[in-house]
Amino acid sequence: MYAVIGIVLLIVMVFGGFAITGGALGPVMHAIPHEMLIIGGAGVAALVTGNSLHELKAIGGSFKKVFKGPRHNKQDHIDAIALTTKLMRLLRAEGPLALEAHVQEPENSPIFAEFPNLLANKPLIDLICDPLTLLVVSSGSLDAYAVEEVMDNAMKTHFHELQEPQHALQGLADALPALGIVAAVLGVVKTMGSIDEPPSVLGGMIGSALVGTFLGVLLAYGIVGPMASRLKQVLDQDEQIFHVVKQVIIASLHGHPQPLVVESARSSLGESVRPRLTELLDSLRGR
Repeated sequence: MYAVIGIVLLIVMVFGGFAITGGALGPVMHAIPHEMLIIGGAGVAALVTGNSLHELKAIGGSFKKVFKGPRHNKQDHIDAIALTTKLMRLLRAEGPLALEAHVQEPENSPIFAEFPNLLANKPLIDLICDPLTLLVVSSGSLDAYAVEEVMDNAMKTHFHELQEPQHALQGLADALPALGIVAAVLGVVKTMGSIDEPPSVLGGMIGSALVGTFLGVLLAYGIVGPMASRLKQVLDQDEQIFHVVKQVIIASLHGHPQPLVVESARSSLGESVRPRLTELLDSLRGR
């Protein structure tokens, strides 16, 4: 929502300010489609050249994240703590075999069924189930530090894949000013080929060429760059729920009391999704 407001505000302020100060929008509007064809086409071509089909699809999906925001809200983070705490309680009370049916087929587990929003996040469910499956097959004999290392590696790989679209968008933002110059140079070349035209015609052609530079800079620093920054913010917040799950599992394996386990997970959350400790403990009592 705020991304849309920002883009609309950018367009109004830039073009409105230009018009208010006496600038004629007609020549600019006339040049924009042609300059956008060059700059936008070159930008898209650069993305296609530098990325696989899988990454291109991820880049396309990243725009939804920019406009929609983080995937999980405050309640989802509370639910992640509750779900993982419930599984670790079961492990402690009844042993590793009691977890087997739940972690091997989470979609059929009555425990996971209580949290449908989390169940839809397959990487998150995998992060919960995979280390607990290791505990099941090893009869609970794994060292907590070894489990933590496995989870850290899984999270590192997943986060790296999630961040690729952001890197691609930032790379595009860095390239757009140069692509704008390319469009401007081509406009100058076109103008030089019509050097025998009257000054009024040449002035219009030079103005159109300069629109290319203007668009390249505007797109880079006004739209694509901020979108890349916003995408990074969204991805960073989406990562927090994975850290919460890891904190509960590892702290439980170390044998810490449940209030300390819950607080270690809660305190790792950002302020926008961090519940109060009393709120979290009350939620856990209700489950």
